[in-house]
Amino acid sequence: MSNSKDAVRKVLDQVKADNRTSLTAPEGKLVCDAYGIPVPKEGVAKSAGEAGKMASAMGFPVVMKIVSPDILHKTEAGGVIVGLKTAGEAEKAYETILGNAKKYKSDAKIEGIQVQQMLAGGTEVIVGSITDGSFGKLVAFGLGGVLVEVLKDITFRLAPATKEDALSMLDGIQAHEILKGVRGGEPVNRAALADVIVKVSQLVTDFPEIVELDLNPVFATPKGATAADVRIVVDFAYVPKPKPRPTEEIVVAMNRIMQPRAVAVVGASAEDGKIGNSVMKNLINGGYKGEIYPIHPKAAEILGYKAYKSVKDVPGVIDVAVFAIPAKFVAAALTECGEKKIPGAVLIPSGFAEAGAPELQAEIVEVGKKYDIRLMGPNIYGFYYTPANLCATFCTAYDVKGHAALSSQSGGIGMAIIGFSRSAKMGVSAIVGLGNKSDIDEDDLLAFFEQDPNTNLIAQHCEDLKDGRAFAEAAKRVSKKKPVVVLKAGRTSAGAKAASSHTGALAGNDRIYEDVFKQSGVIRARSLRQLLEFARGVPVLPTPKGENVLIITGAGGSGVLLSDSCVDNGLSLMSMPPDLDAAFRKFIPPFGAAGNPVDITGGEPPITYVNTVKLGLSDERIHALILGYWHTIVTPPMVFARNMVEVKKEMEAKGFVKPMVASLAGDVEVEEAAEYLYQNGIPAYAYSTELPVEVLGAKYKWARGAGLL
Repeated sequence: MSNSKDAVRKVLDQVKADNRTSLTAPEGKLVCDAYGIPVPKEGVAKSAGEAGKMASAMGFPVVMKIVSPDILHKTEAGGVIVGLKTAGEAEKAYETILGNAKKYKSDAKIEGIQVQQMLAGGTEVIVGSITDGSFGKLVAFGLGGVLVEVLKDITFRLAPATKEDALSMLDGIQAHEILKGVRGGEPVNRAALADVIVKVSQLVTDFPEIVELDLNPVFATPKGATAADVRIVVDFAYVPKPKPRPTEEIVVAMNRIMQPRAVAVVGASAEDGKIGNSVMKNLINGGYKGEIYPIHPKAAEILGYKAYKSVKDVPGVIDVAVFAIPAKFVAAALTECGEKKIPGAVLIPSGFAEAGAPELQAEIVEVGKKYDIRLMGPNIYGFYYTPANLCATFCTAYDVKGHAALSSQSGGIGMAIIGFSRSAKMGVSAIVGLGNKSDIDEDDLLAFFEQDPNTNLIAQHCEDLKDGRAFAEAAKRVSKKKPVVVLKAGRTSAGAKAASSHTGALAGNDRIYEDVFKQSGVIRARSLRQLLEFARGVPVLPTPKGENVLIITGAGGSGVLLSDSCVDNGLSLMSMPPDLDAAFRKFIPPFGAAGNPVDITGGEPPITYVNTVKLGLSDERIHALILGYWHTIVTPPMVFARNMVEVKKEMEAKGFVKPMVASLAGDVEVEEAAEYLYQNGIPAYAYSTELPVEVLGAKYKWARGAGLL
């Protein structure tokens, strides 16, 4: 590869020397040649015979053009002939063009005649690269022409892209069917197109100063893919983001912050209604067993704990300091934490970048760097880590333990997590506020929760990603072990404006987030409710062993809506083999519908649900079950729920473990039944055919991304 790199470096050095920001077409061709990106073949012939030979070597049709510094308008001078199909035609065209040029300008200096391969037919596509503020180098693919402008039908991956990434891009646009050949059109050569994408992604990775690259159009045919036009924009001042800290280093600091043996409260207060008072009370009443050191300039003791003027006066080691003082005093107090070698600071105060005071934030970031203090916040509610009974926050005390770790950029969303978790009996291992993300961000949390034995799922609400690439790399690694769910706020331009006023974050192009999340194995939540439901439901479900989903329903109407939801959530409804169909029919009244959904109809006693679900669980060809229950007098809600839980347990004892979700249609008693099912490992929802299928779909997305299917 070094020769090709040298060739590109030579071209870029010339561009830099000329103080230009873009490459000429011939320079673009040299760069493409160096990296093996196919462009039309061309050459300059000095005689008719040479033109014929050259044309034959590159393959017909060809176009021929006069090469002369004295003839700017080639067509006007009769200096262009297109569509030449044989060597003889090329030789004749040579003479014709020469004659025309002499007639047009008798003293023109003629350097020869260019012979160029003519691209014809095929499908026009775009392959390109952009440089994003958060994700860095991305490679893009879409259909060429006006479609990409109007429909924004384009897909992105982080560069460098693998061959698998590139092939997934070909299926990642809405118009992907066109590439397979429609209405007599020929299918494109997928391997050749993928190869172009991979090479472009490698080129921009090797040369970060290439900030934009467009191959438009690329003619994709059954034979290959050739870029007709190359546009390259450079910025020699561009510097990629520095590499993130090593994971081990992140984990060491995060362990001390999340599981501290001693906490200092800077700005602790004995006065009710003060933030420093709430933090103290939460630490004490939350049952935290470590040391608590209130820091206050004048008080001797606060809430029964000895107070200190400064963290430096505290005799023992302090792992984390929680700040509850006004923004303008934070830097000075943080410096004292640095001198005390405290590894972490939780910065509750607002009044920094989000409030138009970026200089105050820059100052604390500098202090953090100087003393190697990891900063959480500022502008946050603090955090909860339930295994250590730690409520380092001014919000409500919270002690419902579970195994989901959640983070949010916003305090309001943090409180919604608490309420939902309590109400749904979900429980959490942690809830963390990230606020302005002056330092600690989502990837730091991923590194901690990845190795935290108390956490089995990570769910994050974010408005922006400070370093999207570092996040993507962490998520790709972590999601192989534990599901990562992300709710990205600011998907729309209106939402983006709200986000920017809130945390100084601008929502990037949402399509980029969509594609990078997919590439990183992240489950994307579309709403706050979905984020919470996924956090609760995904860990409850066992991992499916295959893609075949079966619906068993007592209500035909539910069956149709559940089928729609399957399509919406990327689930595949199993096509029913005849022997299995016959087996189900044994349990269903003659007017019931077999096939998939299996419709047992409403008038059936509990035993029909029991028999059909047992069959669904025992047949190895079925990998997941969706139950649609209809409340009838014959089968009351709690009778259905208890039966289903019993069947599930009985089949598990025989080694049949499959994900099962349920949708309950009926009067208010179905609420209690749904709750009973959920507590016993069957995510169930009253009055919804969408939610249970969304939760199952999320489990499938994770399993596919983690390579478990």
